[in-house]
Amino acid sequence: MVQELVVAITAACTASVVYVAAGAKIVKQYERGVVFRLGRLAGEVRSPGFTMVVPFVDRLRKVNMQIVTLPVPAQEGITRDNVTVRVDAVVYFRVVDAANAIIQVEDYRFAVSQMAQTSLRSIIGKSDLDDLLSNREKLNQGLELMIDSPAIGWGVQIDRVEIKDVSLPESMKRSMARQAEADRERRARVINADAELQASKKLAEAAGVMSQQPAALQLRLLQTVVAVAAEKNSTLVLPFPVELLRFLERAQSGQGQGQQPTAPTRPEQPSNAPSSVERRPGVDPVEPPPAPDRLDGTPGALGLPEAFADTDGLGVPDTFGILGEPRVPMEPEGPEGSGDPGAFGDVDEFGKDADRSGSSGNVGERTEPEAPAG
Repeated sequence: MVQELVVAITAACTASVVYVAAGAKIVKQYERGVVFRLGRLAGEVRSPGFTMVVPFVDRLRKVNMQIVTLPVPAQEGITRDNVTVRVDAVVYFRVVDAANAIIQVEDYRFAVSQMAQTSLRSIIGKSDLDDLLSNREKLNQGLELMIDSPAIGWGVQIDRVEIKDVSLPESMKRSMARQAEADRERRARVINADAELQASKKLAEAAGVMSQQPAALQLRLLQTVVAVAAEKNSTLVLPFPVELLRFLERAQSGQGQGQQPTAPTRPEQPSNAPSSVERRPGVDPVEPPPAPDRLDGTPGALGLPEAFADTDGLGVPDTFGILGEPRVPMEPEGPEGSGDPGAFGDVDEFGKDADRSGSSGNVGERTEPEAPAG
């Protein structure tokens, strides 16, 4: 009987120890414990240290209160100025309310990650490329506000959001490199021009001082000669005064102005040259203009035989040598002609012309023009 009583007490003590061991829980310093009793939230959040729960009735869930570093995968998007970029970021957050982090959201880590990705794509579409590259602080603040707004109800606080890298296409990188190079070259030219301006002002002041003291210019010339001769070279410096060059230039210009060009004089005609006589139209023959010299130097048409010379003065070469007198222009006749009026007159008129020109005889003969009547 006593032995059975000892066995029962021992069994009860063992059960008590097992029960207590099953209900004993340890919460670490960076954690908080949330107890669910039969599926309902029981009491307040358990603080760090030793705590007891009802075995097989209560269920304790520990929540990490440390700052979590969550990398955001690279998101590809188009900026407001139509440039395709890939941007990745990192989010720093921590849980401030363990109960809400367990009750309000199923998995707060996954929720924060998805919210960060969508917010990052939205920021890319609302920003320009220059803002993504140079104004990241403002974008980080905007991204933090976009993620933190829904995360407050989850018991999560967003500490910081940082954009890590912005990947650009190769063509855009080359364009930006050319732009930066052009901008630097522009600034270099502006600086060089400013330096030239300042140097010119100083040189003008130095020239004014040297003009007052001519010996200063000679001393400067000697210093230049010494500087050139100090190097080990075969350069020979011969100072030549500029005033001598100016004197020679003035002398040459004065000599050129003293010689005035004279107009060419026409050759005088000989005294026995025939005087000009007024020609009577229709009576006196037309004098042919002087023919240019031949290639061999004799008078006549240029390079043409004498038979082709213009003998009638009408600008038509006398090919056959039968036109000895000036031609009379033919006028169209009216109804008196035997034929139709035309530019060349009637047939009878042609005959008259032939008789008057002496062409009724031999074609090859030249007839001398009749002397004009008194």
